[in-house]
Amino acid sequence: MANLVARFLKDESGATAIEYGLLAALIGVGIIAAVTGVRDALQTTFGSVSTGLAG
Repeated sequence: MANLVARFLKDESGATAIEYGLLAALIGVGIIAAVTGVRDALQTTFGSVSTGLAG
């Protein structure tokens, strides 16, 4: 029984999975932030083009 508990406490496979999950979430947040910035820039650019074509 003590051997089983010792093996359980030394097992780090769950911690590795959590680290990969956190890393994936961080990358996802970065991608969302980048896409939001690009979206704002594109809206401004296409707004300027639309105004230029209308005038």
